[in-house]
Amino acid sequence: MPQGVSAGAALALLVQGLTAWHLLRSVARVRPGESVVVHAAAGGTGSLAVQLARAFGAGRVIATASSEEKRAFALELGADVAVDGAAEGYRERILDANQGQPVDIVLDAVGGPVLDSALDALGFLGRLVTYGSSSRQAATAVPPHRLAVESITVGGFWLIPLLTREGAGGTALEELVGLTARGRLRPLVGAEYDLGSARAAHEDLLGRRTKGKLVLVP
Repeated sequence: MPQGVSAGAALALLVQGLTAWHLLRSVARVRPGESVVVHAAAGGTGSLAVQLARAFGAGRVIATASSEEKRAFALELGADVAVDGAAEGYRERILDANQGQPVDIVLDAVGGPVLDSALDALGFLGRLVTYGSSSRQAATAVPPHRLAVESITVGGFWLIPLLTREGAGGTALEELVGLTARGRLRPLVGAEYDLGSARAAHEDLLGRRTKGKLVLVP
């Protein structure tokens, strides 16, 4: 790791950074000028996805988060707009944030009713990528004919199979490290806990009291 990149930041790049990179590059295949919605934008993956979407040329980056503090943080990271990510009224808020237009890409780790609402905000050839379900609620099954009629795509990503197949190195990690070393990417270490406090870390995650990457210190 380059000088100045902390162990916590390196850990964030290896897990959340690679996830965000592949969400945007490998699955959503973001193109310059497209609009990107990042759910849970103050979290470990979301905070990096906001920054990477900007670095990859997104035309408009829309962040969602559960509190005013987290939404303000997403704006500091480079989001153009930050809104409440609750399911009720979601489509209206997202379209308003995108200047009245449906969006091109949504990165979702919330699932449940939020995922249902996000599908309604996609435009022609829009892509939704799911990579988690922090709501612990099931989304509504999407009938294949809807995908065809609306010309939208639903994809998914999980980092572990990729690491099993290809390892953790490669061009993606090289790019992430390079962006960080040049100051264009800021992996956020939100909090550190001693290993005996792992339960507290999980409770803080569930309670949505955290930002960025959490680190357990042996």
